[in-house]
Amino acid sequence: MVLLCKYIANINRILENIKLDIIMDYIRNNQRSLTITTNKVALVLDFNTIEKYIKSINSIDFDNVMIPRLLQSKSYLKILGISYLIKDSNISITSNVIERIIQFTHIFNDVILASKPKIIKTSSKSDIAIIWINI
Repeated sequence: MVLLCKYIANINRILENIKLDIIMDYIRNNQRSLTITTNKVALVLDFNTIEKYIKSINSIDFDNVMIPRLLQSKSYLKILGISYLIKDSNISITSNVIERIIQFTHIFNDVILASKPKIIKTSSKSDIAIIWINI
């Protein structure tokens, strides 16, 4: 994990210089995602400015970072009683598998996910999971 806190001041200075009314509060990078929080919901111009600056940072491998997703609403879906292990294997279910299932389910035709699905095992000895999907 790369700590990127030193870049927050630079990004906020750029946002202030172009008269945008948004401030970046937090930035974190791990192997699969880049997480950014701001003081309010980012507009497309805000997001493009932040994205342009972040892409200039050499310590981020953008080949492994998922496509940016802005929050569309404050809704979520909680799915209970899903098997934590993939059928006939000892491999646990992943958020990529859940996303693929959602793509092919008709009730999710016009739904945009705000973030990757979160999979939580109900207990250490259980094979049942709870899935949270922010939409």
